[in-house]
Amino acid sequence: MSLDIKIEALLPQEMAEKAEAAGVYKAALSFLPLFVLAILAGAFIGLGAMFATTTAAGSSALPYGLARLLIGLVFCLGLILVVVAGAELFTGNNLIVMAWANRKITTGALLRNWLIVYVGNFVGALGTAVLVFLSKQYTSGSGSVGEAALKIAVGKVSLGFVQALVLGILCNGLVCLAVWLTYSARSVTDKILAIIFPISAFVAAGFEHSIANMYFIPYALLIKSFDPAFVETKAIDLSNLTWGSFFLKNLIPVTLGNIIGGTVLVAAMYWFIYLRKKTNN
Repeated sequence: MSLDIKIEALLPQEMAEKAEAAGVYKAALSFLPLFVLAILAGAFIGLGAMFATTTAAGSSALPYGLARLLIGLVFCLGLILVVVAGAELFTGNNLIVMAWANRKITTGALLRNWLIVYVGNFVGALGTAVLVFLSKQYTSGSGSVGEAALKIAVGKVSLGFVQALVLGILCNGLVCLAVWLTYSARSVTDKILAIIFPISAFVAAGFEHSIANMYFIPYALLIKSFDPAFVETKAIDLSNLTWGSFFLKNLIPVTLGNIIGGTVLVAAMYWFIYLRKKTNN
């Protein structure tokens, strides 16, 4: 008896059908599993952000491009954990629009998924930030890790609204492309390799990811609020680093940009190319 085992990567048409089926499945998940999986995804992205912050500490000694490349490579941990271990990430779930556009799920089901996952991601990312703060990991490297965390957060809350919006668009275009590429995979190795370059690219370029920022900025705010003695040792102006600036200057425009980038630049494009005709049947 011979076994017919396919080892070739899926073709784009098959990837689109797989993405549509995944969207239908995700939209139908009951609240509790969906919310817990979303918490996990927020935590996973937070771990990737922690890895990136640690790598950024002292990286100014390296050429700018090389330092950004290294930071981007280690941040890939977050999406690798989401995809391989299994979790629900708001930015990647923008691809559910493919199932919605093909009338396989309702608008209510789409928005329900996004809302539950977004809140769950926030809980997971914020919880991870609290745990990492309590570990005092930011004092590592003679405080260079904490200094890097503060500088990253200050840079993010200093963006203009339009700039943050566009950086969010570009970011989730790459994130959703990374997820899209994993739909072609036949193995765990395939999935990891598909993730590395798009995610490294968005981090290296300085694009903005809403869920990652749910870790980066609150983590810095925790350091600022609960260890002022540490902050005094660093010559960093933190006057703009507030919870208000986190939400108004970063999270809101970046989230809107992420939605546009994921739904329009990736999901809508591939729906139009591969799935659109099905709606006419």
